[in-house]
Amino acid sequence: MRFSDIPGLEETKKHLINAAQQGKVAHAQLFLGPEGSANLAMALAFATYLNADQPQPDGSVADGPSTNKLLKYIHPDLHFVFPVSATKNISGKDVVSDSYIKAWRSFLVEKPYGNPVEWASHFGAENKQLNISKEESRNIIRKLSLKSFEGAFKIVILWMPEYLHPSAANGILKILEEPPENTLFFLIAQDAEKLLPTILSRTQIVNIRAFNDDEVIGYLAQQEGVVDPGDTRFQRYRQITTLADGNLNHALGLLGEVEEDSHRLFREWMRLCYTRNYTKLVAMTDTIQKIGKEAQKGLVQYGHSMMRETLMSLAAEKLDPESGDLIATEKKLIRVQGEELKFVSNFSKVMNFEKVERIANLLNQGHYHLERNANPKIVFLDISLKICHLIR
Repeated sequence: MRFSDIPGLEETKKHLINAAQQGKVAHAQLFLGPEGSANLAMALAFATYLNADQPQPDGSVADGPSTNKLLKYIHPDLHFVFPVSATKNISGKDVVSDSYIKAWRSFLVEKPYGNPVEWASHFGAENKQLNISKEESRNIIRKLSLKSFEGAFKIVILWMPEYLHPSAANGILKILEEPPENTLFFLIAQDAEKLLPTILSRTQIVNIRAFNDDEVIGYLAQQEGVVDPGDTRFQRYRQITTLADGNLNHALGLLGEVEEDSHRLFREWMRLCYTRNYTKLVAMTDTIQKIGKEAQKGLVQYGHSMMRETLMSLAAEKLDPESGDLIATEKKLIRVQGEELKFVSNFSKVMNFEKVERIANLLNQGHYHLERNANPKIVFLDISLKICHLIR
């Protein structure tokens, strides 16, 4: 992973590059960012930059033996620790990261912005609880007792320390605080509140923000080789970006799905709820049942994002007309355009803050039940009947 492979986040890249150029790299850093952010990707890119052949001030690196190994995640001075669980072929003391390293490398190539659920599916966890065991802490200490092979640093990338067993976390405290010379720890986490205070106190936090809309749209266009700003596919990218809300992994997942016009479907759904056309609502739930689980969850998430836009529209309309600057600020927070913006403007006329909140809660509950394999027809019909009552 190179810095150039990560869309945007120039301020974070510049901070890390300057630290490396000035020789002020903290020995233990926590890359903290929400799901779907570049926390793992940024740590991988920084590790590549530090141990690559001829790192440049602009963040680029020259091709060479070390760089090529780093980009394939096979560099001997780059070590990985990540949550795992027993499988049909691996059990007991063998349930450690080294036993899954081949699957992990392929996962990094396919899903550099992936999450633990996708990782578990990738290596065949079979719904078992992921964990970073005490045996991992012993392996870390053993590996770091050796001298570096060819890189400037020995680097340990510990993904999702939230899964550290308490004994494993306590087992690495000493080496995390006083590592061997030229040894770096990069911890990649999503929720600092789930980490032990003793771990947090021993790391320098690098906050990784979520991707903004322009970064997500640009990345999606790059993935499909779209360069013309007038291409109609950009409308699809904007819909995906609104739905993903800064989660690049989710955006890529939506891009890979069979295209479904979520806006058209949601708009029709809300129109039927408003007119209380129960016959057509029942027919629509039959249609929704056929589009697949991911598309169903996508529709609910899209609806939730529309509630957010409706809330922003209501906030702008409710402000004092004399406070022009404040109204302009609120309107800037509305991210949709075109047909979506027209829908939001019309929808907000029959809504208020309480209705938006209650419908958003209904959609959240619907997503929860869909995740747990509830019957989608029943879920959507239940939501529909309740929205009918709320709107009117």
